[in-house]
Amino acid sequence: MDEYILNFAEKSPIARLFGMKLSFDQAGNAIVDLPYNPDLDHSQGGIHGGVYATLLDTAGWFAAAIVHDTDCWVATAELSFHLLEPVKQTSLRAVGRLLKAGKRQNVSEMFLYDAKGHLVGHATGTFIVLSNLSFLSVIGDTGEHTGVRS
Repeated sequence: MDEYILNFAEKSPIARLFGMKLSFDQAGNAIVDLPYNPDLDHSQGGIHGGVYATLLDTAGWFAAAIVHDTDCWVATAELSFHLLEPVKQTSLRAVGRLLKAGKRQNVSEMFLYDAKGHLVGHATGTFIVLSNLSFLSVIGDTGEHTGVRS
């Protein structure tokens, strides 16, 4: 888990841009926290739905990836999300939990909460396991993306 957290913090451009922080709870659920950032608002002042989707996808990806060694890569194959409530000027927390792990694909469920703990978004995702790529080769030693999409 530490390797994923370290690489997320140091080598993920979107994590740096958004200000996301990654952690895991005792059950292995991925937690992605996002402090409020007014640069991520839409024109009406609420947090953009794309931010919801990004946080949900990220939490689901880490919940799916953490059960595999770094000798493979996990990629988002399908994401279905629901924007349950609009929010303004609040931090967000996405929690991803693994529903089913397999050799070729994993399924995760994700929840998005505002700073008061209200559920504001929900998603399910399918994540394909690519055994011909490794986590470390995809992120590279320099943090440069090597052409594999996630």
